Amino acid sequence: MDKENLVALYRQMVLIRVFEDRAAEMYAKAKIAGFLHLYNGQEAVAVGSVSALHPDDDVVVNYRDHGWALARGSSARAVMAELFGRATGTTGGRGGSMHLVDVKNRFWGGYAIVGGHLPLAAGLAAAAQYLKTGRVTLCSMGDGSTNIGTFHAAMNWAKLWNLPIIFMVENNQYAMGTHYDVHSAVPMIQKAAGYDMYAEQVDGMDVMAVREAVCRAAERARKGEGPSFLDVVTYRYRGHSMADPDVQRDKAEIARWKERDPITRFATEVLLKRNLVTPKDLNDIQKSVEQEVEDAIEFADKSPEPALDTLYDYIYQQPVRNMQIAGSLIRPPTIAKDIPTNGKHA
Repeated sequence: MDKENLVALYRQMVLIRVFEDRAAEMYAKAKIAGFLHLYNGQEAVAVGSVSALHPDDDVVVNYRDHGWALARGSSARAVMAELFGRATGTTGGRGGSMHLVDVKNRFWGGYAIVGGHLPLAAGLAAAAQYLKTGRVTLCSMGDGSTNIGTFHAAMNWAKLWNLPIIFMVENNQYAMGTHYDVHSAVPMIQKAAGYDMYAEQVDGMDVMAVREAVCRAAERARKGEGPSFLDVVTYRYRGHSMADPDVQRDKAEIARWKERDPITRFATEVLLKRNLVTPKDLNDIQKSVEQEVEDAIEFADKSPEPALDTLYDYIYQQPVRNMQIAGSLIRPPTIAKDIPTNGKHA
């Protein structure tokens, strides 16, 4: 990668870190409601992954999704507004922290049901395969998701049909407060062996290592070589969510992982070592990002809440008429165009 793109990777990771820190502050001030799962420490995973994908590839992740949305191209303004529940958010304030979606970026986003998004991601890959679009689906999940039935169903389907999908485990060592050694009977990468699926273990604290692994997996998928499984070993610095006091983890363990911080590591071992930037350049990036996030907060705070008369919008999807599937003409049953509810439409 050239200097411009390497610096862009660094800036994206800094943006995610600053965004998450400020989101935590906004949550403490009751500007953000519900649950808030932060991405501090895992920035290299999303940034490295997205940099290896094409703009029209599909990305599906779990509820720790702010960093992914930002890496995929959603603006800090739109993401923060979504956290605030405002009409200017990525989904008009309807999704919030755990359900970020950005259609224009093919980011199908945060999914709150643990493991529930894996069959959906496999479905996207099956559609890409059937329509011959050349798209790859990247499906990210937490390590706890690999103990759920839908994980095995999706893995089996993907291998059976040779789907163009990358299953990525963001192995941050903990399923909520339960350590990986306690909740998983076998090493993570061994779970791919049960489906004879190509697998790699990746250093998730190294943005370039993640990028290179996703490049390899995406190339395999585009060549018709089927699904891949990436065990990306990383660590989250904060508790499971803002509601988690994080008393289960040893503080010394957290400190050890922070010594391998992905942002500091990339700045030191790549940008500064290669003389691509100066310390002043890094400081300027930090200031620029802080201003961008401050602007996002101000934008979100001033944005309107969704209008009450839009409450029933987007609940029902009208059926596609006369859909042609595999040579057969499918006619959905006729349904009422609108369902009245006290004079309103449901």
